[in-house]
Amino acid sequence: MVTAVVQRQFPTAEGRTTQTKISILETSRAALEQRQKRFNKQERENELMPFASNKIALFIDGANLYATAKTLGFDIDYKRLLLEFQARGTLIRAFYYTAIVEDQEYSSIRPLIDWLDYNGYTVVTKATKEFVDASGRRKVKGNMDIELAVDAMELAEHIDQMVLFSGDGDFRSLVEAVQRRGVRVTVVSTIASQPPMIADELRRQADVFMDLVQLQSKLGRDPGERAAPREPRTHAPQFLQRSVATVAPRGDDEDYDD
Repeated sequence: MVTAVVQRQFPTAEGRTTQTKISILETSRAALEQRQKRFNKQERENELMPFASNKIALFIDGANLYATAKTLGFDIDYKRLLLEFQARGTLIRAFYYTAIVEDQEYSSIRPLIDWLDYNGYTVVTKATKEFVDASGRRKVKGNMDIELAVDAMELAEHIDQMVLFSGDGDFRSLVEAVQRRGVRVTVVSTIASQPPMIADELRRQADVFMDLVQLQSKLGRDPGERAAPREPRTHAPQFLQRSVATVAPRGDDEDYDD
């Protein structure tokens, strides 16, 4: 419609040409207002369903997250963690990775693993490996990097956002590879400790870095919810005494000294 008006009025006097310019300007303003109305309508729809299309997967490096939370002085409430990210989008999967010392009579991580298994997490475990270091000390090592990387690459085409709970710099290449597949990557660790718990190269590679200390109020376990330690019975076997004295599972570390 605007083009037709220009073709009719362009050869005429200056006054009519000026009138044409005004018509074009008014038409452009009207088109802009219509676009703004459509944008506002879309914004209102997004407010009603803000995260419906945001498909999320959590990848939790158990040993690393435990060490980070311990450094910050609080425990992770895994039920609250799950609820927090369910509220941010469609949670496709929540992976938890940890190594287990199989020959222990009692493992403090086992109750946590069992709870996670029954409450919405996909728990991936493997047995630790024992070796002797250069100084002759027996050490036990458990590394879950490969398992986490394989799962992340397999799931990348089905998600919009990957949330990695780890500060391990070895995951930088994984983050880059997942990003090339169009996935946004959020890394959760901390720079509040000295030294920081996250490698600088991993923090730089992430699309979003989220400091765990900022999530403490949302993910931290309420100290008041923890049961008070009970004295074990005098004649209970030693392994039962240890299990009674253990109030709540705290996690695991990748390396153990004998």
